[in-house]
Order: sequence, then C-alpha cells, then structure tokens
Amino acid sequence: MIWIVLGFITSILAIFIALSIGYIVSKTDAGTERMREIAHAIQEGARAFLKVQDLYLMIFVAVMAIVLYFTLGVYVSFSYVFGAIFSMLAGVIGMEVAVKANVRTTYFALKEGMRKAFLVAYLGGTVMGLMVVGSALAGITLFYWIFDDFQVLLGFSLGASSVALFTKAGGGIYTKTADIAADLVGKVELELPEDDPRNPAVIADNVGDNVGDVAGMASDLYDSYVASIIAAMVIGYEMFHNFGLPEIYIYFPIVIAAGGIIATLIGLSWVKIHAHEDPGSSLNRTTLVAVITYIIILYIFVQWFNANPAIFWATVAGLLAGAVMGYTTDYYTSIEKKPTQKVAEASVTGTAVNILMGFSYGIMSIVPGVIGVAIAMLVAWYISVYFGLYPIYGIAISAIGMLGIVGTIVSADAYGPIADNAKGIAEQAGLKEDVISLLDRLDAAGNTAKAITKGFAIGAAALTVIALFAAYAEIVNLQLLVDVINDVNNQVAVYPGRILNLVSPNVVSGLLIGAAMPPIISAMLILAVGRNTEVMIEDIRNQLRERPGIIKGTEKPDYARCVAIAEKGALKELILPGVTATVAPIIVGILLGIRALAAFLAGSIATGFLFALFMANSGGSWDNAKKYIEDGHFGGKGSEAHKAAVVGDTVGDPFKDTAGPTLNTMITVMSLIASTFAPIIAMLALFP
Repeated sequence: MIWIVLGFITSILAIFIALSIGYIVSKTDAGTERMREIAHAIQEGARAFLKVQDLYLMIFVAVMAIVLYFTLGVYVSFSYVFGAIFSMLAGVIGMEVAVKANVRTTYFALKEGMRKAFLVAYLGGTVMGLMVVGSALAGITLFYWIFDDFQVLLGFSLGASSVALFTKAGGGIYTKTADIAADLVGKVELELPEDDPRNPAVIADNVGDNVGDVAGMASDLYDSYVASIIAAMVIGYEMFHNFGLPEIYIYFPIVIAAGGIIATLIGLSWVKIHAHEDPGSSLNRTTLVAVITYIIILYIFVQWFNANPAIFWATVAGLLAGAVMGYTTDYYTSIEKKPTQKVAEASVTGTAVNILMGFSYGIMSIVPGVIGVAIAMLVAWYISVYFGLYPIYGIAISAIGMLGIVGTIVSADAYGPIADNAKGIAEQAGLKEDVISLLDRLDAAGNTAKAITKGFAIGAAALTVIALFAAYAEIVNLQLLVDVINDVNNQVAVYPGRILNLVSPNVVSGLLIGAAMPPIISAMLILAVGRNTEVMIEDIRNQLRERPGIIKGTEKPDYARCVAIAEKGALKELILPGVTATVAPIIVGILLGIRALAAFLAGSIATGFLFALFMANSGGSWDNAKKYIEDGHFGGKGSEAHKAAVVGDTVGDPFKDTAGPTLNTMITVMSLIASTFAPIIAMLALFP
C-alpha cells in the first residue's frame, strides 16, 4: 500500500502548489480601471456559462448515477459522481485563475515588459496543469485505497469522461460561435482589427477562449490521464489473477504517474530561469527539462522496485510518440513552416484554393502521427514479449508514458488563451502599439503550444482507448490473442475465452457502426456551431444597423447579447452529441452482442484517431495562414488574400476547437461505457 500513499502525497503536493500559485497571481496588480472593466466582463461571462453548463452536467450525472446505482451498486454510483466533481473542480479552479491572469499579463506587459508578462501568463496556466494531474491522481489513489475495487475505479473514470465530453463539446460550440461571428462580420465585412471594442462579439470571443481552451482542454486531458492509469491497473489486476505475475504491476501505473508529477514540478521551476528568452523557446525548454527528468525518475523507480525493464522502455516509447505527435502538429500548423505558408500563399488565388490546400495538408498530417503511435505500440508490444511481460500491459503503460508530463503540457496549453486574452484586453483598452506587439509575441507562442497540446491529447487518447479496449476484452473474457505470454520464462498459455470472429455479420456490423460514430458526432458539432453562428451574425448586424454610433466609437455595443447567444446555443446543442456517444455502445452491445461491441470500439478508435488528427491540424494550418498574412505577407490585413484566409480560418475553427478535440473524449467515453457496463451488457445481450 506504500505505492498508493506515494501517489496520494504527490497529488496533494501538486494541488497545494497549484492553489499557492493561484493565490500569488490573484494578488498582483490588475491594471487600470478600463483594463479591469474588460477583464471583469470576460470573467463574468465565463463564470455564467460554466455555472449553467455545470448545472446541466449535474442533471446528467444524477441520472447516470441512478442508473449505475440500480445496475452496478452504490459504490460505483458514488465513485462516478466524484469522478465528475473532481473533473469539474479542476476546470473551474484553473479557469478562475486564467481569467485573473489575463489582465495581469496585460498590466505587466505595459509596466515591466516581456519577462514579467510571460511569467504571469505561464504561472496562470500552471495552476490548471497542476490541478489536472493533482486532482486526478488524488481521486484514483483515494478511491482505490478505500474500495480496492476496479469496477469502482472504472466508475470514477467514467464520471471524469462524461464531464469532459460535455465540457469540450459545450465549450467548443461556445468559443467557435463567437470566434467565427466576430471574424466574419468584424474582419471580412467591416475590416475591423481583431479584438476591436466596436465589435459586439469581442467579449464573447474572449470568454470562449476560457471556457473552450482552458476548462474544455483541461477536462479532455484529465479524462485521458485518469483513463490511461486505470486501464493499466485493470490489466495489471488481470495479469496478477490470471497469470500469477507480481502484484506490483497493479500499482505501478500510480508510481509512474507520481514520477511524472515530480518531473513536471522540476520542469516548471525552470520557467523563471529562462523567462528572459523568446516565449516559445522558454516553453520548449521547460518541456524538454520535464521529459529528461521524467525518464531519469522512471528509470530509478523501475530499478528501485525491481520491476520488469519492459515498463521503462514502453513508457519511453509512449513519451517519444507524444513528442512525434507534438512536433508533427507544430510542422503542419506553425506560422514558420512551409505547409502553413503554402496555405497562406493559396489565399491570393481565393477562398476555395485556401480551403483545398488546408484540407489536403490536414490529411497529409495524419501519416507521421499514425506512424508514431503505431511504432510506440509495436515497441511496447515486442519489448514486453521479449522481457516476458503481458504485451497489452506494455501498450497501456506507453499511454501513461505519453501523458507522464501532462501537467507541463496543460500548463503550456492554458498559457495560450491567457496570452490571447491579454492581447485582446490591451487592444480594447487602447494601449500603445508596442505593448500590443509584445503581447502578440506571447500569443504566437501560445498558439503553437495549443497546437502541440492537441497533438499530445489525440495521441494519448488513441493509446488510452486501445488499453481500455483490452480491459473490456479482459472483463468479458473475449479472446483477442490465441497465445499470451504467461511469465518471465516465456511459457505459453492458451487463453480461454470467446473468439472475435472478423467474418461474423454481427462483428462486421459493429465495426461499421463504430467507424461511423466519429464522423456522425463531428457533423453534429459542426452543424451546431453553424446554427449558432448564424444567430449571432444576425444579432451583430442588427446592432450595427440599429446603432450606427457603434462603428463611429460613440456608442458601446451590447456585448451581453452576444454572450447570451453563445451560451444559450452551446448549452442547447451539447446534449445530443453527448447522449449519442453515451448510449450507442450499450445499444450495440445489447442488440448485436459483446463481440460486436468489441468491433464497434475498434472501428471508433481507428476513425476517431484519424478524424481528430486531420481536423486539429487542418484547422491549425488555416488559423496560422491567416496570421501569416496579417503579419504583412501577400497583401497584409484588409487585402483580398486576407479575407480569403479569414474565411478559411472560420472553416477550420470548429474543426480544431470543437469537433476534433471532442473526438478524443468521445472514443474514451464509449470505451469506458463498454467496460463499466460490461456485466450488464453481457447479461442482456441478444447474442453471445
């Protein structure tokens, strides 16, 4: 039980440091009256949305808790509720600090320059990063300590995933509704600068950065982090009981996660040392320090606990695959790289060619990511076989490896919207061009950090759901392998169980239905953004038509109307995709059988991974192609190329910030639903 205590103490340390940093940031100067007024509007809008969204979520959670109570018992129901609460709290606390850090970043850019502004923005993001890993590991260790039951842990993970699915969908719909409406009317129709205070949607756009990119992304990675640890623990439990392997493999995922938190804390301590450098270099150096430290700590732990060496190499394989995902995303989305510059150049020809180029580069970007994850799985599998470890366990461990330094990754991700908001506050407050230019540099580094985070999130989700797929197979006694490594002497045992027949009509039907789920959910979310955006665009046009003083600068727009439209539309539209992803696995399992459900999961994993990569990278490329033109290339702001690029960016917005990231969570939720409800599905299934 010492391993559980180690994990719990480490998690509490992370939470304590996060809250301490949040307190320090909130006590710094918030700037001028005008700056505080703008920041207050952003803060109130974000709070109002999360308050109503969390109310909707708690209704859903209550219904699911009742279902779990009558099907799987009170403890699973209890853990489900707390998994949801822990996930919501991590997002709320992180976002609260983010909406306080934004205006303080603006103030320090005005008064003290780049170094202090960068530090405040990054420390604000750090609160989110540490809260995610701290509350996640605290919940896992606490519930396993109390209940010693993996069905209860799966309930906790399902609670976190349910919240992540709705939060990511709702926040994504909100932020892209405001972003697209603000760009199409403000930039294309009126040729206003970004974050111009005359644009009625500007506050809603700033609010969306926080509810989508801070709270939403935090829930996304929280979900993957929890699921990866629990999946590995479930497989470790099966190894212990079925193959007689040491009990340490049940607990070692917690040890690995604790090592990741320690490495994250060491990496974060380097930020202050290198804050004088270029913001992007500082972020990259912090990540590099965390990665190297994590590898060293992991090696020490493997030696200390006399664990199988395959664990070390599988974890490193996952970590390196994460790096491949991140750098692939950077290459295809960075403003300094050829693909994005080519998309920008295509804008000179017109909108259609811009969209075709971004779409094509998005598809091409799938290849390195798929190869990276495939290599990580192959290395984890064969190195496990070589050292006599159950190979599925090696793949599960590689997923934890990819998420080992997730605290660092989330910190950099949350830094992005803080810097973006800080720039918006500076423009709306009428600060000098040199201050806005400084904050633009911080914002550019944040855009790259957000893109890399999405790459990590997608890769981690892919490896995690493969581990969850294996956990489901273990629970329902489904034979995925004919021969399985039994022990360190490489003795072979035939695993008794149901065979997955790939020519069975039920299995093929399940595979096709599962493969269709990611495109269906994507379409639901993009249609939701489209419908909501239409309403907001009409409202903006009406405001400008009815009150011509807005454009002249003599009247203030009614920002609250756009905030209300984004909020109402997002809350209305998030229900259907969330419920669809939740009930689909249960329906398939009951109607087509547990083998078909396994195929359903396999199909959704494959297409979900590909769709998520494609949409994240194509959207990022369109976004930065627009920024490249705004930097003065191909005619600069206001040119025909710029207008074409803005339209391309608005096409990519729901790709990269709504549908794409939601797919990570969707495939995790469906895998957890299958694993958690497996006993009930097996009992009610019409086919064996």
